Amino acid sequence: MEQAVMPTYKATLRGNCLEWRGDIRRHIPTDRAVTVYVTLVDELPGETEGIAGKQGADRVAALTRLAEIDAMADISDAAAWEREVRQDRGLPGRDV
Repeated sequence: MEQAVMPTYKATLRGNCLEWRGDIRRHIPTDRAVTVYVTLVDELPGETEGIAGKQGADRVAALTRLAEIDAMADISDAAAWEREVRQDRGLPGRDV
């Protein structure tokens, strides 16, 4: 069963009123109610802070655990270790 592609029009939601952008009178009847689906494009305040706060807390917990078990004890020279780990590698199919 095929599903029709629904037309999309831009609008701004203020309170519980939609303010249509552009001239949509020829597309949407103004003399009767029309059912619409609304997709929020902008992030709502407070939605991402909760997620970011949880992720931050998870990171802190992981780093705290690494410190508790002394996970980096075998690294005597951090700068040398970083140079070794970050050493450039050849790219697949581009090695000369």
